[in-house]
Formats: sequence, C-alpha cells, structure tokens
Amino acid sequence: MSAPNKSYDPVEVEALKPEVVEQARDEALAAFAAAADLDELKQAKVAHTGDRSPLSLANREIGALPPQAKAAAGKLIGQARGAVNQALAARQVELEAERDARVLVEEAVDVTLPYGRVPRGARHPLTTLAERIEDTFVAMGYQVASGPEVEAEWLNFDALNLHADHPARSMQDTFFVEAPDGTADSGMVLRTQTSPVQIRAMLAGEPPLYAVSPGRVYRTDELDATHTPVFRQVEAIAVDEGITFGHLKGTIEVLVEKLIGGGLELRWRPSYFPFTEPSAEIDLQCFVCRGASVGNPDRPCRTCSSEGWIELGGCGVVNPRVLVAAGIDPSRYSGFAFGLGLERILMNRHNVADMRDMVEGDVRFTLPFGMEI
Repeated sequence: MSAPNKSYDPVEVEALKPEVVEQARDEALAAFAAAADLDELKQAKVAHTGDRSPLSLANREIGALPPQAKAAAGKLIGQARGAVNQALAARQVELEAERDARVLVEEAVDVTLPYGRVPRGARHPLTTLAERIEDTFVAMGYQVASGPEVEAEWLNFDALNLHADHPARSMQDTFFVEAPDGTADSGMVLRTQTSPVQIRAMLAGEPPLYAVSPGRVYRTDELDATHTPVFRQVEAIAVDEGITFGHLKGTIEVLVEKLIGGGLELRWRPSYFPFTEPSAEIDLQCFVCRGASVGNPDRPCRTCSSEGWIELGGCGVVNPRVLVAAGIDPSRYSGFAFGLGLERILMNRHNVADMRDMVEGDVRFTLPFGMEI
C-alpha cells in the first residue's frame, strides 16, 4: 500500500469509485436475499463482508488518500458496509425463524401414538430382599448355601427327625412327586422348607458351621392375604461348641432390626418342631394396626385377622437327633436354626397388606421397588 500523497487523485482509485462501491453493495444485498438457508448465508457473508471482500479491500485504500479526500471516501464506504451488515442481520433473522418453524414441523412428536420400546422393568422385591438377607449374614461370617427344590424325602423329613407317620408328611401339607409308574411313592417331594439345605451343609463339612439358605418352598396352603402355596424362606443354621438359645435370640433380633427397623415388638411362643428342641414361634407385631384391632370390632384388620401379631417363622436349638443324622457329635457340638418367611418380612418392611400382590405378576407392584442391585 502506498503512502499518503497530497497530489493523488481519488477518482483514479477504481475500488473507491461510487459506481463500483454501489455495485459491490448491490451484489452483497442480492447474495444475502438469494441465500436459501443459513449455510448459504454464511458463505455469502464470507464473500461480501470478509477480509477479501470488495468493500473490505476498498476500505483499505482510504488510508492512501490525501486528507481532504478521506472523509468523502470514508462516508461512501461506511454507508455501503452499513447497508450490507443491516441486510445480513435481517436475512439471518428471517432464515433462523424459517429454520425454527421447519424444525417444529419436521421433528414434531405425536405423544398419543403407541410406542415400540420395551417397557422399563424392575427386579422382584423378594429377590432384592433375599440378597439383602444374604449380605447381612455374610457380614456376620455365614456362608450362603443352596439346594434343589425337588428333594429326597430322607433329606426333607427323615434327617430332620420327621418320622414316617408324622402329620407333616401327609398329603395335607406336602406335594409329592409322582413316580414313573403313576404312583406317589417316588421318594421325592417338593421341599416343604429349606431345612434340607442345612442337612446338606452339615453332611458336606465339619463344624463349626454357619450357613444361610434362602429359597422357594411348597406347601398345600390356600392363597390368601397372608398365605401362599409357593413362598420363599430364609433359613440359617449355626453349629459350634457352646451354642445356646441366647445366641439364636440375639441373631434374629439383629436380623429383624436391620430388615424391618425398630419400633415393632417380637413375641416368642413355645412351640414344637421335630428338628429343634427347645423350639419357639416368632411373631411380629402387626405393622398395620399395631395391635389396636384386638378386641375392637370397630377397627378390624385383615392383615393380622385382628390378632395384633403376624407369624414370622419358627426357630429353636438343633435337635441332637438331627446332628447325629448329619454325622455330628451332639456331645461336643450344639447349634440353633430358624426359618423366616420372606413374604412376611416384605409385608412388614414395605407395608404390603396382601400377599397375593406379590404373586399375581402385576408390574404396578414391582415397579415402585425399582432396579436395585
């Protein structure tokens, strides 16, 4: 670029001629008006307002003019560039508005149409609860044991001190598996408790033994608000030197407090089980009425049948005969065992008033529990 020259005639600068400036302005305005979308407008912007555009190059020539010519040339270029920038901004607003309107039409979603996505699922709360119990016992040093649901009668009954004519072995309580010849004398049953897993655990190793065994069991019960023919139990057994009923009571109280929380009373009732001696039934205070329905016809409670308590499970000190059946010396070792119903724990933990909700398969029941892993 040449230095200022007072004798320089501005008319001789081609880029600063009024007709040339007006032509560059008109070409820019036409290019902006012809841009069909924002991408084309961006290209026109670079061509007509960029550093190498005609008006930008003409603006650079002003510096070479004599002082008396700079004002007029600057005014001419400034007006042209102002008109170009104003047209560019106006066209950009128009194209952005067109784009937004087009997006609203092209990307519109009809929320009333049926969707094809797989519905969100949830884990069954009984599965989650069983794993919580396993974690609690593992933290106390127990091992998790499992066994088959179709079990040998000897493991389900005889090894547990249930002799051949015991009422629990009748067709009233037990599902017997048919033999190939069509008779019921197959020696196999659907296990009525998870206690056979405890026998398997004792047969598999030497004491000390601390094992927990959650699983599905089967009994010929009627389906109602608090009973079901197929339900889940969690049983635990501890066999070691010096085990007493006090260890059993403390273990269950800790477990119930961790699973259900405090504030509900436990009731221990003397009972009889062939595989434990002494034995007890564990009742939990009804979480719905908390005992207020007892003797009060104006406030009946279908959850506890207005008794104020819900059966939680049975427990006791392992019968020496069971230890002998498993090959353990009862003069040296003792133990305790208990079994709790997971459905009952879930009812008390989450205020589920009817056990039938757990088995009907309605996703509206399982979804609130989510996908906790």
